[in-house]
Amino acid sequence: YAMAHRLLSVASPKCVTPHGHNETVTVRLASAVRFRFGGANMEAPFEAAKGRWKEWIDAHVDHAFQLNAADPLIGFFRDNEPARLPHLMVFDGDPTTEALAAAFWLKLDAFLAADGLPFTVEQVRVQETPTNAVVLTRETFDPAGCGLPDSAWPRRPDWSINDL
Repeated sequence: YAMAHRLLSVASPKCVTPHGHNETVTVRLASAVRFRFGGANMEAPFEAAKGRWKEWIDAHVDHAFQLNAADPLIGFFRDNEPARLPHLMVFDGDPTTEALAAAFWLKLDAFLAADGLPFTVEQVRVQETPTNAVVLTRETFDPAGCGLPDSAWPRRPDWSINDL
């Protein structure tokens, strides 16, 4: 997917200026139940496991403009281009690759739970550039302790990318 963002809290003029990347996201799921031979030999078809996730990425994340909730550009869009508000992916803090990976984890977790699928998220990897990637694992990310309320968009099993 393609995206654009800018980071307000860093000193780099490159990152403060709106710019874009062609990113990839890779997730690793684990079954919540032990494997046993017999029947379909899978917990769920791949289509079920990736259905809503892939649709959300393709229809809502691709070409979104990622912004800090404190970014004055949100006010610009609200006042001048309100039809673009659904295309703003808004974060509590800067929309770093780390924040994006955490939001992806939470959204995928919400989709899996809502669909009653017997999987847990084990890893999320966001490749921002050919030389820059962030990997979150259960050892480095605690969904329950990440600081977002249950009502925040990443925790909801819907198409949202902001709480505007």
